[in-house]
Amino acid sequence: MNQSDFLKVVLPFKDKVFRLAKRFLVSTEEAEDATQELLFKLWKNKDKLADYRNIEAFAMTMTKNYCYDRLKSKQASNLTLIHSNYKDKETSLDKKLEYMDSVRKVHLLIENLPDQQKLIIQLRDIEQYDFEEICSMLQMKPTAVRVSLSRARKTIREQLTKQHNYGVS
Repeated sequence: MNQSDFLKVVLPFKDKVFRLAKRFLVSTEEAEDATQELLFKLWKNKDKLADYRNIEAFAMTMTKNYCYDRLKSKQASNLTLIHSNYKDKETSLDKKLEYMDSVRKVHLLIENLPDQQKLIIQLRDIEQYDFEEICSMLQMKPTAVRVSLSRARKTIREQLTKQHNYGVS
């Protein structure tokens, strides 16, 4: 596999890898490092990539494992919480702030979920993977993925409702 072929395969899912890494590691810099590390590992093993049925799923699994390793390491103790994923030039400043606040609240609620639920909601609702791909990546049964996703969504919905009703931020 030459460089051009490699880029054609890897570039379509590079941003998904970054977003997943950011979900785990929170820090943009850490997520960029994780993405770079993953791409380097894929490049080193580029001749073996044809052996994999779904290279994207393989890359997402590698990213998940790398992030777990980083979080277990001593260096992970200084990761910070920064989320700014919302951009829209046509919206008023008040609406932008309101949307950013809502996005921030949802991200914080996702961060507080158990690791498995956090990962599944990231893969399904943010990265838009289908259930079969998630089951393959996480080596879980479809029922377990659906139950975990349902619980994660319910927890977020309940927390948002509670915050909205009580005016708590």
